[in-house]
Amino acid sequence: MIANRRASKWEDSQPEAGGTRSSASRIAGRRPTDMDELPSNTSAPPPTDSGGSREASMSNIAAASAFTVADRRKMRNNVEISQESYAPLNISSRTFAFDELAAATRNLSPECFLGEGGFACVYKGCLQDGQVVAVKLMHKNGSRHRQFIVEALMLSHLDHPNLVNLIGYCLDSDRPLLVYEYMPLGSLEDHLHDLPLDREPLDWNTRMKIAVGAAKGLEYLHDEANPPVIYRDFKPSNILLVGEYHPKLSDFGLAKHAPTGGKSHVTTNIRGTAGFCAPEYVMSGHLTKKSDIYSFGVVFLELITGRKVVDSTRPPGEQNLVEWAKPLFGDRRKFIKLADPRLRGQFPEGVLYGALAVAAMCLQGDAAARPPIGDVVIALSLLADKAYNPNPNAKYDTRVKE
Repeated sequence: MIANRRASKWEDSQPEAGGTRSSASRIAGRRPTDMDELPSNTSAPPPTDSGGSREASMSNIAAASAFTVADRRKMRNNVEISQESYAPLNISSRTFAFDELAAATRNLSPECFLGEGGFACVYKGCLQDGQVVAVKLMHKNGSRHRQFIVEALMLSHLDHPNLVNLIGYCLDSDRPLLVYEYMPLGSLEDHLHDLPLDREPLDWNTRMKIAVGAAKGLEYLHDEANPPVIYRDFKPSNILLVGEYHPKLSDFGLAKHAPTGGKSHVTTNIRGTAGFCAPEYVMSGHLTKKSDIYSFGVVFLELITGRKVVDSTRPPGEQNLVEWAKPLFGDRRKFIKLADPRLRGQFPEGVLYGALAVAAMCLQGDAAARPPIGDVVIALSLLADKAYNPNPNAKYDTRVKE
């Protein structure tokens, strides 16, 4: 789809897929592995402000920023080809010139670098009008440009408070760029896993708020978007946060339109992040809305337990979150063992039981038995309405109740 063009100096400095991860998707120990078809887990969410991986990538980013006026002239020679390649697309977002985004990011300065993944590097930028944005520069691999097309088309026609806002795009170079609203709090993963010792974990009310908002974003994609959309990459690093922990879904490069015309599923190559993908999708490549429901269940279980989907630092039998939790779902007396110990009992037990029931329904092996996302939103909204007032003097007991 993209014609072959001469590479500029800054293009050659960028890593291929499978290089350094963004800080938002780092996981200590053994992380969830990505499917062979596409390393989705390396896809850097646009607006994260963490810096854990900056040192590892700084030499690449420094080289990336060292492009010259001559390099930009070379790129301009390719503009006609680039624009023709994308001309048939109906992307209803603002068009930026490359010079605008170069100025906004101080020529892709290392100080503006936010993260990178298999598809793109992400930079913090400030437009001429003062608006702070996140600029996503696609890697040079031509197949990555397909991700740009999918993401730009999807987001330019979707509008919901729980979806990240695509501000615009740039084709004025040999690699496309996407411009997003900036999300200063980073991703859910940044606030859930590998926290510094001096940082408080998310409280129960905030976790429920994030779960409800993320579910509403998924509900919009499944039930309100026309045509409906299967997200296919629901995971903590793709749930971005702003303000008072308001969640927004990001990174739509793997999204697919849901089946229509009486079809039950979409058959596609298996892409996504292992551990979050529904078992029937992994086995057959059959993708449905219920595949997203399973992924939601995994993330919701992470919110409840504070555990990673895969963690090799835990004892045998506890390294896979879903496999560890499922036997406990069947015994209400053991539900307390599933609560994040960092909460120290600061949660309403009745609401915990209800939340675990929702997670268990979403994680059923039979896709048809999983609830539609609308039912999940209703259930979680009712649970979240029961706000919890923490009691710092309460004693925390994790023993199984008789």
